[in-house]
Amino acid sequence: MAAPLPIRTRLFSVVERFLNSPIDETPREEIPARRTKRAKLLASPAGRLIAGRPHEDAQIADRLVELAPVEVAGLTAESDPVTLRLRVYQPPTPGAEPLPVVVVYHGGGWVLGDPEQGEWWSSHLAVEAPCIVVSVAYRLAPEHPYPAAVLDAWASLAWIVEHATELGGDPARVVVAGDSAGGNLAAVVADLAGQAGSPVLAGQVLVYPAAEMEEVFPSEREHANAPVLTSRGMRAFSRLYLDGADPYAPTAAPLHGTLAGAATPALIQVAGHDPLRDNGVLYAEALRGNDGDVTLTEYADAIHGYISLPGAVPSAPRALAEIVAFVQRVAA
Repeated sequence: MAAPLPIRTRLFSVVERFLNSPIDETPREEIPARRTKRAKLLASPAGRLIAGRPHEDAQIADRLVELAPVEVAGLTAESDPVTLRLRVYQPPTPGAEPLPVVVVYHGGGWVLGDPEQGEWWSSHLAVEAPCIVVSVAYRLAPEHPYPAAVLDAWASLAWIVEHATELGGDPARVVVAGDSAGGNLAAVVADLAGQAGSPVLAGQVLVYPAAEMEEVFPSEREHANAPVLTSRGMRAFSRLYLDGADPYAPTAAPLHGTLAGAATPALIQVAGHDPLRDNGVLYAEALRGNDGDVTLTEYADAIHGYISLPGAVPSAPRALAEIVAFVQRVAA
Protein backbone atom coordinates (compact mmCIF):
# COMPACT_ATOMS: atom_id res chain seq x y z
CA MET A 1 0.00 0.00 0.00
CA ALA A 2 1.22 3.48 -0.85
CA ALA A 3 2.16 5.82 1.99
CA PRO A 4 1.93 9.63 1.79
CA LEU A 5 4.64 11.21 -0.32
CA PRO A 6 7.30 13.17 1.61
CA ILE A 7 7.25 16.94 1.12
CA ARG A 8 10.45 17.06 -0.92
CA THR A 9 9.13 14.32 -3.22
CA ARG A 10 5.94 16.29 -3.79
CA LEU A 11 7.94 19.45 -4.56
CA PHE A 12 10.17 17.53 -6.98
CA SER A 13 7.10 16.10 -8.72
CA VAL A 14 5.72 19.57 -9.40
CA VAL A 15 9.02 20.77 -10.86
CA GLU A 16 9.50 17.59 -12.88
CA ARG A 17 6.11 17.95 -14.58
CA PHE A 18 6.96 21.56 -15.42
CA LEU A 19 10.33 20.70 -16.96
CA ASN A 20 9.41 17.57 -18.92
CA SER A 21 6.75 17.26 -21.59
CA PRO A 22 5.09 13.82 -21.83
CA ILE A 23 7.02 11.37 -23.98
CA ASP A 24 3.89 10.63 -26.02
CA GLU A 25 3.83 14.30 -27.07
CA THR A 26 7.46 14.29 -28.22
CA PRO A 27 7.94 13.79 -31.99
CA ARG A 28 10.32 10.94 -32.78
CA GLU A 29 12.79 13.22 -34.51
CA GLU A 30 13.08 15.32 -31.33
CA ILE A 31 13.91 12.42 -29.00
CA PRO A 32 17.73 12.61 -29.50
CA ALA A 33 17.64 16.32 -28.57
CA ARG A 34 15.55 15.46 -25.53
CA ARG A 35 18.19 12.95 -24.42
CA THR A 36 20.89 15.59 -24.70
CA LYS A 37 18.85 18.14 -22.75
CA ARG A 38 18.08 15.57 -20.06
CA ALA A 39 21.74 14.60 -19.68
CA LYS A 40 22.80 18.25 -19.35
CA LEU A 41 20.14 18.86 -16.72
CA LEU A 42 21.24 15.84 -14.66
CA ALA A 43 24.88 16.99 -14.86
CA SER A 44 24.05 20.52 -13.68
CA PRO A 45 24.39 21.57 -10.02
CA ALA A 46 20.60 21.46 -9.61
CA GLY A 47 20.48 18.05 -11.26
CA ARG A 48 23.19 16.70 -9.00
CA LEU A 49 21.25 17.94 -6.00
CA ILE A 50 18.38 15.65 -7.04
CA ALA A 51 20.24 12.77 -8.70
CA GLY A 52 23.07 12.64 -6.18
CA ARG A 53 26.81 12.80 -6.63
CA PRO A 54 29.11 9.87 -7.31
CA HIS A 55 30.94 8.42 -4.33
CA GLU A 56 34.09 10.49 -3.86
CA ASP A 57 36.23 7.36 -3.51
CA ALA A 58 34.95 5.57 -6.60
CA GLN A 59 37.17 5.13 -9.63
CA ILE A 60 35.13 5.73 -12.79
CA ALA A 61 36.23 5.03 -16.34
CA ASP A 62 34.61 4.42 -19.71
CA ARG A 63 35.48 1.61 -22.08
CA LEU A 64 34.40 1.21 -25.68
CA VAL A 65 34.03 -2.43 -26.62
CA GLU A 66 33.25 -4.05 -29.94
CA LEU A 67 30.72 -6.84 -29.56
CA ALA A 68 30.42 -9.55 -32.16
CA PRO A 69 26.97 -10.37 -33.57
CA VAL A 70 25.03 -12.72 -31.30
CA GLU A 71 22.01 -14.95 -31.67
CA VAL A 72 19.86 -15.76 -28.71
CA ALA A 73 16.34 -17.10 -28.25
CA GLY A 74 15.64 -16.89 -31.97
CA LEU A 75 16.24 -13.15 -32.17
CA THR A 76 17.76 -11.82 -35.36
CA ALA A 77 21.44 -11.19 -34.89
CA GLU A 78 23.24 -8.10 -36.07
CA SER A 79 25.15 -8.47 -39.32
CA ASP A 80 28.03 -6.28 -38.12
CA PRO A 81 29.79 -5.82 -34.78
CA VAL A 82 28.28 -3.26 -32.42
CA THR A 83 30.43 -0.85 -30.40
CA LEU A 84 29.04 -0.01 -26.97
CA ARG A 85 30.23 2.13 -24.09
CA LEU A 86 30.67 0.47 -20.71
CA ARG A 87 31.01 2.71 -17.65
CA VAL A 88 33.09 0.94 -15.02
CA TYR A 89 32.94 1.79 -11.32
CA GLN A 90 35.59 0.43 -8.96
CA PRO A 91 36.45 0.87 -5.29
CA PRO A 92 39.49 3.08 -4.59
CA THR A 93 42.03 0.36 -3.84
CA PRO A 94 41.38 -3.03 -5.43
CA GLY A 95 42.26 -5.85 -3.08
CA ALA A 96 44.40 -8.88 -3.77
CA GLU A 97 41.34 -11.02 -4.47
CA PRO A 98 38.99 -10.45 -7.43
CA LEU A 99 35.74 -8.70 -6.56
CA PRO A 100 32.13 -9.55 -7.40
CA VAL A 101 30.84 -7.95 -10.60
CA VAL A 102 27.47 -6.23 -10.96
CA VAL A 103 26.29 -5.59 -14.52
CA VAL A 104 23.84 -2.67 -14.57
CA TYR A 105 21.30 -1.77 -17.25
CA HIS A 106 19.97 1.79 -16.85
CA GLY A 107 16.35 2.88 -17.01
CA GLY A 108 14.66 5.36 -19.32
CA GLY A 109 11.96 3.39 -21.12
CA TRP A 110 14.48 1.90 -23.61
CA VAL A 111 14.30 5.39 -25.20
CA LEU A 112 16.06 7.77 -22.80
CA GLY A 113 18.86 7.52 -20.26
CA ASP A 114 22.51 6.57 -19.95
CA PRO A 115 24.80 5.10 -17.29
CA GLU A 116 25.43 8.56 -15.81
CA GLN A 117 21.84 8.88 -14.60
CA GLY A 118 22.53 6.07 -12.14
CA GLU A 119 25.98 7.31 -11.15
CA TRP A 120 24.98 7.81 -7.51
CA TRP A 121 23.90 4.27 -6.82
CA SER A 122 26.39 2.56 -9.16
CA SER A 123 29.38 4.33 -7.60
CA HIS A 124 28.20 3.87 -4.02
CA LEU A 125 27.49 0.19 -4.66
CA ALA A 126 31.02 -0.27 -6.05
CA VAL A 127 32.65 1.28 -2.98
CA GLU A 128 30.34 -0.02 -0.27
CA ALA A 129 29.92 -3.65 -1.37
CA PRO A 130 32.76 -3.54 -2.59
CA CYS A 131 32.44 -4.76 -6.16
CA ILE A 132 33.07 -3.90 -9.79
CA VAL A 133 30.02 -2.24 -11.34
CA VAL A 134 29.76 -2.15 -15.12
CA SER A 135 26.91 -0.04 -16.51
CA VAL A 136 25.97 -0.70 -20.15
CA ALA A 137 25.09 2.09 -22.58
CA TYR A 138 22.90 -0.11 -24.78
CA ARG A 139 21.32 1.19 -27.98
CA LEU A 140 18.05 3.08 -27.62
CA ALA A 141 14.74 3.22 -29.48
CA PRO A 142 13.23 4.50 -31.67
CA GLU A 143 16.46 4.51 -33.72
CA HIS A 144 17.21 0.99 -32.50
CA PRO A 145 13.97 -0.74 -31.50
CA TYR A 146 13.56 -4.17 -29.92
CA PRO A 147 15.41 -6.49 -29.95
CA ALA A 148 18.52 -4.26 -30.18
CA ALA A 149 18.60 -3.57 -26.43
CA VAL A 150 18.20 -7.27 -25.63
CA LEU A 151 20.99 -8.25 -28.01
CA ASP A 152 23.21 -5.53 -26.52
CA ALA A 153 22.38 -6.61 -22.96
CA TRP A 154 23.19 -10.25 -23.72
CA ALA A 155 26.36 -9.58 -25.74
CA SER A 156 27.69 -7.12 -23.15
CA LEU A 157 27.05 -9.59 -20.33
CA ALA A 158 29.03 -12.24 -22.22
CA TRP A 159 31.88 -9.77 -22.81
CA ILE A 160 31.96 -8.67 -19.17
CA VAL A 161 32.03 -12.25 -17.88
CA GLU A 162 34.81 -13.12 -20.34
CA HIS A 163 36.86 -10.05 -19.34
CA ALA A 164 35.93 -9.98 -15.63
CA THR A 165 39.45 -10.84 -14.47
CA GLU A 166 40.87 -8.02 -16.58
CA LEU A 167 38.45 -5.64 -14.80
CA GLY A 168 39.47 -6.91 -11.37
CA GLY A 169 36.36 -9.03 -11.01
CA ASP A 170 35.44 -12.68 -10.47
CA PRO A 171 33.58 -14.25 -13.43
CA ALA A 172 32.03 -16.77 -11.04
CA ARG A 173 30.37 -14.02 -8.97
CA VAL A 174 28.34 -11.93 -11.41
CA VAL A 175 25.03 -10.26 -10.57
CA VAL A 176 22.78 -8.55 -13.13
CA ALA A 177 20.86 -5.44 -12.08
CA GLY A 178 18.71 -2.72 -13.53
CA ASP A 179 15.93 -0.27 -12.87
CA SER A 180 12.70 0.18 -14.87
CA ALA A 181 13.53 -0.64 -18.52
CA GLY A 182 16.93 -1.74 -17.25
CA GLY A 183 15.19 -4.05 -14.79
CA ASN A 184 13.36 -5.51 -17.78
CA LEU A 185 16.68 -6.20 -19.53
CA ALA A 186 18.28 -7.64 -16.39
CA ALA A 187 15.33 -10.01 -15.95
CA VAL A 188 15.49 -11.03 -19.61
CA VAL A 189 19.21 -11.87 -19.55
CA ALA A 190 18.81 -13.68 -16.22
CA ASP A 191 16.18 -15.89 -17.83
CA LEU A 192 18.25 -16.37 -20.99
CA ALA A 193 21.30 -17.33 -18.94
CA GLY A 194 19.22 -19.86 -17.05
CA GLN A 195 17.98 -21.40 -20.29
CA ALA A 196 21.45 -21.48 -21.85
CA GLY A 197 23.16 -22.78 -18.73
CA SER A 198 25.74 -20.02 -18.88
CA PRO A 199 26.88 -17.67 -17.70
CA VAL A 200 25.97 -18.89 -14.24
CA LEU A 201 24.81 -15.79 -12.40
CA ALA A 202 24.97 -15.22 -8.65
CA GLY A 203 21.67 -13.32 -8.62
CA GLN A 204 19.62 -10.48 -10.03
CA VAL A 205 18.51 -7.08 -8.70
CA LEU A 206 15.38 -5.63 -10.30
CA VAL A 207 14.31 -2.15 -9.23
CA TYR A 208 10.71 -1.29 -10.26
CA PRO A 209 11.13 -3.49 -13.36
CA ALA A 210 8.93 -3.42 -16.47
CA ALA A 211 7.99 -7.10 -16.65
CA GLU A 212 4.85 -6.87 -18.82
CA MET A 213 4.13 -4.91 -22.01
CA GLU A 214 0.44 -5.34 -22.69
CA GLU A 215 -1.68 -6.13 -19.63
CA VAL A 216 -3.01 -3.38 -17.38
CA PHE A 217 -2.60 -4.22 -13.70
CA PRO A 218 -4.32 -2.48 -10.74
CA SER A 219 -1.31 -0.31 -9.83
CA GLU A 220 -1.34 1.22 -13.32
CA ARG A 221 -4.97 2.23 -12.92
CA GLU A 222 -4.42 3.45 -9.35
CA HIS A 223 -1.35 5.53 -10.22
CA ALA A 224 -2.12 6.43 -13.82
CA ASN A 225 -0.94 10.01 -13.30
CA ALA A 226 1.90 9.36 -10.88
CA PRO A 227 5.06 11.50 -10.79
CA VAL A 228 7.88 10.70 -13.24
CA LEU A 229 6.01 7.86 -14.98
CA THR A 230 2.36 7.87 -16.00
CA SER A 231 0.22 5.19 -17.61
CA ARG A 232 0.34 7.13 -20.89
CA GLY A 233 4.10 7.36 -20.59
CA MET A 234 4.41 3.61 -19.99
CA ARG A 235 2.43 2.86 -23.12
CA ALA A 236 4.32 5.39 -25.23
CA PHE A 237 7.70 4.00 -24.20
CA SER A 238 6.52 0.46 -24.98
CA ARG A 239 5.29 1.48 -28.44
CA LEU A 240 8.57 3.22 -29.26
CA TYR A 241 10.59 0.25 -28.05
CA LEU A 242 8.58 -2.59 -29.58
CA ASP A 243 7.83 -0.83 -32.88
CA GLY A 244 5.15 -3.40 -33.69
CA ALA A 245 6.92 -6.47 -32.27
CA ASP A 246 5.09 -9.09 -30.21
CA PRO A 247 4.45 -7.60 -26.75
CA TYR A 248 4.16 -11.08 -25.26
CA ALA A 249 7.59 -12.29 -26.46
CA PRO A 250 9.52 -13.49 -23.39
CA THR A 251 12.55 -11.39 -24.41
CA ALA A 252 10.30 -8.31 -24.42
CA ALA A 253 8.09 -9.14 -21.43
CA PRO A 254 10.00 -11.36 -18.97
CA LEU A 255 6.79 -12.17 -17.08
CA HIS A 256 6.11 -14.49 -20.03
CA GLY A 257 9.53 -16.17 -19.85
CA THR A 258 10.22 -19.74 -18.76
CA LEU A 259 11.68 -18.54 -15.42
CA ALA A 260 12.44 -22.11 -14.40
CA GLY A 261 16.18 -21.50 -14.66
CA ALA A 262 16.23 -17.73 -14.10
CA ALA A 263 18.96 -16.61 -11.78
CA THR A 264 18.07 -16.46 -8.11
CA PRO A 265 18.49 -15.27 -5.44
CA ALA A 266 16.63 -12.21 -6.67
CA LEU A 267 16.00 -8.87 -5.01
CA ILE A 268 13.00 -7.03 -6.42
CA GLN A 269 12.17 -3.52 -5.24
CA VAL A 270 9.01 -1.60 -6.07
CA ALA A 271 7.66 1.87 -5.29
CA GLY A 272 4.29 2.56 -3.70
CA HIS A 273 3.43 5.45 -6.05
CA ASP A 274 4.30 3.76 -9.32
CA PRO A 275 2.11 2.43 -12.14
CA LEU A 276 4.77 -0.30 -12.59
CA ARG A 277 4.50 -1.52 -8.99
CA ASP A 278 2.46 -4.63 -9.82
CA ASN A 279 4.89 -5.58 -12.60
CA GLY A 280 7.54 -6.18 -9.95
CA VAL A 281 5.14 -7.84 -7.51
CA LEU A 282 3.83 -10.29 -10.12
CA TYR A 283 7.32 -11.05 -11.39
CA ALA A 284 8.41 -11.87 -7.83
CA GLU A 285 5.43 -14.20 -7.51
CA ALA A 286 6.30 -15.87 -10.81
CA LEU A 287 9.89 -16.50 -9.70
CA ARG A 288 8.69 -17.89 -6.38
CA GLY A 289 6.30 -20.15 -8.30
CA ASN A 290 9.38 -21.66 -9.90
CA ASP A 291 11.00 -22.23 -6.51
CA GLY A 292 13.09 -19.07 -6.75
CA ASP A 293 14.70 -17.41 -3.73
CA VAL A 294 13.11 -13.96 -3.94
CA THR A 295 13.13 -10.90 -1.70
CA LEU A 296 10.40 -8.39 -2.56
CA THR A 297 10.54 -4.96 -0.91
CA GLU A 298 8.03 -2.15 -1.39
CA TYR A 299 9.13 1.40 -0.61
CA ALA A 300 5.65 2.67 0.10
CA ASP A 301 6.46 6.41 0.13
CA ALA A 302 8.56 6.32 -3.05
CA ILE A 303 7.96 7.18 -6.69
CA HIS A 304 9.22 5.61 -9.90
CA GLY A 305 12.89 6.39 -10.43
CA TYR A 306 13.73 6.67 -6.73
CA ILE A 307 17.05 4.82 -6.93
CA SER A 308 18.36 7.63 -9.17
CA LEU A 309 16.69 10.42 -7.17
CA PRO A 310 18.25 10.38 -3.69
CA GLY A 311 17.81 14.14 -3.32
CA ALA A 312 14.07 13.89 -3.90
CA VAL A 313 13.15 10.54 -2.35
CA PRO A 314 14.15 9.85 1.28
CA SER A 315 13.80 6.08 0.73
CA ALA A 316 16.64 5.97 -1.81
CA PRO A 317 19.51 5.49 0.69
CA ARG A 318 17.63 2.61 2.37
CA ALA A 319 17.00 1.01 -1.00
CA LEU A 320 20.68 1.32 -1.88
CA ALA A 321 21.71 -0.19 1.46
CA GLU A 322 19.45 -3.16 0.74
CA ILE A 323 21.08 -3.64 -2.68
CA VAL A 324 24.56 -3.47 -1.13
CA ALA A 325 23.62 -6.06 1.48
CA PHE A 326 22.10 -8.32 -1.16
CA VAL A 327 25.21 -8.25 -3.34
CA GLN A 328 27.37 -8.94 -0.30
CA ARG A 329 25.17 -11.94 0.55
CA VAL A 330 24.83 -13.61 -2.85
CA ALA A 331 28.28 -12.85 -4.25
CA ALA A 332 30.37 -13.33 -1.13
